[in-house]
Amino acid sequence: MGGQPEILGNVMVWLDEAGQMALGWLTSPAAWSQFALLVVAFLAARVIAAKATRAVTKFVTPAEDKTGMIASLRRFSLRFLPLLLPLIAYGLTALGEAFTRSMFGSGDVIAFGKRLFIFIAARLFVEKVLTDGFLRLLGKYVLIPVAALYALGVLDLIMVKLEEAQIVLGNIQFSVMALIRGVIAGAILFWMGSWSNRQSADYIKSQKELRPATRELAVKATEILIFGAAFLLLMSIMGIDLTAIAVLGGALGVGIGLGLQQIAANFISGIILLVEGQTTVGDYVELDGGEKGTIVKMTARACILETFDGKWIVVPNEHFITSRVVNYSDAGSANRYEAEFSVSYNTDINRIPEIVEKAVAALPFVLEKPDGPDCELTGFGESSVDFVLEYWVNGIDDGKNKYRSPVLFAIWNALKAEGIEMPFPQRVVHLKQAHE
Repeated sequence: MGGQPEILGNVMVWLDEAGQMALGWLTSPAAWSQFALLVVAFLAARVIAAKATRAVTKFVTPAEDKTGMIASLRRFSLRFLPLLLPLIAYGLTALGEAFTRSMFGSGDVIAFGKRLFIFIAARLFVEKVLTDGFLRLLGKYVLIPVAALYALGVLDLIMVKLEEAQIVLGNIQFSVMALIRGVIAGAILFWMGSWSNRQSADYIKSQKELRPATRELAVKATEILIFGAAFLLLMSIMGIDLTAIAVLGGALGVGIGLGLQQIAANFISGIILLVEGQTTVGDYVELDGGEKGTIVKMTARACILETFDGKWIVVPNEHFITSRVVNYSDAGSANRYEAEFSVSYNTDINRIPEIVEKAVAALPFVLEKPDGPDCELTGFGESSVDFVLEYWVNGIDDGKNKYRSPVLFAIWNALKAEGIEMPFPQRVVHLKQAHE
């Protein structure tokens, strides 16, 4: 066995010592008395926990019709009731350990039982209390194994060994224990950050008195603050000198200067858009490049436009700063549109404006202010007299013929009712006979 790994040799030594200890417990009267105390403590804990559970349930449970944060917290606290039994047993066992050590000078058996109750509490906590999938996974593969090692009395020894093992990355040096601690703490911190970010975002977005741009800016600022604080706290937990981050910051600055200019420009442009509030979520915009749609989301890098047919267009924030943007929603809720039509040359065109304006004004979505329907003569075509009807509506015509189609139907029906012809192209052809 001389060539076996050191860790395997340590495990064999520990197993041998555990066997000797177990054998000593089985043959020691003091150990048997401690076993008896453990049984008494467990039975007493069951009686106390049962009565305490009934009393706490009756006192804490809110009425079925109660809602709100306080009622939710009271219902949530009831999930911890299964922990009463092992925790009460732990307390009673701790008292028994103090008694046996004062009487017999030994308490190893009852100390093991005390640690065993902590392991049981950890298992119940994971199985009965935790409902989030990530936290339950973390409890199953981290909390329960740690509690098991603690119950066996080898947790401190393993932590010392992991603390002695060092990892060196350039100027940064940390132990394996620090790495494990960092991974666990990082998972918990960023889960808490994600949860708190969702809660704060929901709260900020519910503040309807704030402008949409202000709400978006507050959400982004809160997100940066939460995850920035989580990152700095994680570095501190891992024992990494924060001055080493300055090297990373310098490298990042060089990267931005050389290859990340567009990303940085879009990020800064996004902040400018949120601060100014000239363009925000819900606005219908049209860019010089032809992109147009309703802004449904603003991120740190781009704005997402939704077209009338449900397509999403991702437009970098920089385009909203460096190019011309037509915002149909920013100037006000009323917008003007036009509908072209033509009539025959045989028509008394002086009657047309009154007929068409009256028909279109009867449509429920056509506004009287800032101006009612206005029919104007635009020209004399080859086969028809051309008109255009201008009308105002409360909203954006973000789809094909959303307003235009009903207006054209109204014009058609009104002209037909008056017997006015809407012509089709006509040509006059002259035939010349050849002279013989």
